[in-house]
Amino acid sequence: MPRVIWKGSISFGLVTIPVQLFSAVSRKNVRFNQLDAETGARVRYKKVSSADDTELPAERIVKGYELPSGDYVTVSDAELEALAPAAARTIDIDAFIDLADIDPVFYDSAYHLVPDEATAKPYKLLAEAMGEADKVAICHFVMRSKQYLAAIRPVDGRLMLSTMVYADELVAPEQIDGLDGLGDLAVDERETAMARQLIAALEADFDPERYRDSYREAVLELIERKASGEAAATVAAPAQASDTVVDLMAALEASVAAAKEARKRHPAAGAAADGGAEPGADEAPDQAEDIRKSA
Repeated sequence: MPRVIWKGSISFGLVTIPVQLFSAVSRKNVRFNQLDAETGARVRYKKVSSADDTELPAERIVKGYELPSGDYVTVSDAELEALAPAAARTIDIDAFIDLADIDPVFYDSAYHLVPDEATAKPYKLLAEAMGEADKVAICHFVMRSKQYLAAIRPVDGRLMLSTMVYADELVAPEQIDGLDGLGDLAVDERETAMARQLIAALEADFDPERYRDSYREAVLELIERKASGEAAATVAAPAQASDTVVDLMAALEASVAAAKEARKRHPAAGAAADGGAEPGADEAPDQAEDIRKSA
């Protein structure tokens, strides 16, 4: 069962709503330990000095910030604690804004906000009011000695909180090589029209259950086979993507043709995906997987 990771209150104006914070995501990464190949013993790490390779006790280790010169400025735990934000148990709402105004790049980790039983009504009232207004609350709070910027959004009558990164943590597109020349590229209208047809062919409602971490599942299957006694498990190498430069228009036409063929094979599924084909539409929006396999 998910555990409470923070308790406090949502605060805006004179309204205070006690809530609990639960993580909305449970990572499913496959974790490995490092072992000695000869003995099977776990490999342990030691903290040693780079000066003479001697192991250091905890009391000899301090925090240091490296300067551009290569020198270090040391900072004590007491100095950091003096600067830490006050551990107030409130999520302070600063403003209500339109969801469309937030670039998704700002979102970080997602959490469920759960009300106390005694304050479920004001919680529900806030969720419904925000939903009707189609607004998101920008807020800040302190958790585990760290101050967070966050967004609270209504979802089906409840509230979810997503921590956010700060503006100065974003990597500006100007810092990335290869993006600066895009504005000077000319795009043919025929290619654009064909691309629109392909997009329409792949259009569908988002169904998260369709997508699986195939690599993680393959690793777990490999582990299960080896644990059951299979000494050497054979794993097929993934197909390598071709580096050959293809004609863009020809590739788009082939992809659209594949989409039309997919609709012929699954006409009912295509109609169900979009409630019936629009005038002039030849594509099956729900056949993205078939299209990718045949393109």
